[in-house]
Amino acid sequence: MTATNPPAHQSDPANRARLRWRSRRGLLENDIILTRFLDAHETELTDDEVDAFTRLLDLSDNALMDLVLARKEPEGEIDLPHVHAMLQRLRSA
Repeated sequence: MTATNPPAHQSDPANRARLRWRSRRGLLENDIILTRFLDAHETELTDDEVDAFTRLLDLSDNALMDLVLARKEPEGEIDLPHVHAMLQRLRSA
């Protein structure tokens, strides 16, 4: 690890704890979906998947729910292949 590269998600327990904490949402439905997903897959997430998950967590609860329920598709900054892949995993969880 160098000063320019932050520790990988899997190698840094603080990063994992922070991701889990951020998954606690105001909408109970989001909270349940995200925490169940992390319960099942947290230890196997790649850094790209963590980046996609984090980008989704930056959204409002309603925007996130619309994406998870496939009412909308990612636009703008989050219209990225790894975000689409993460949404597919969340939708099938």
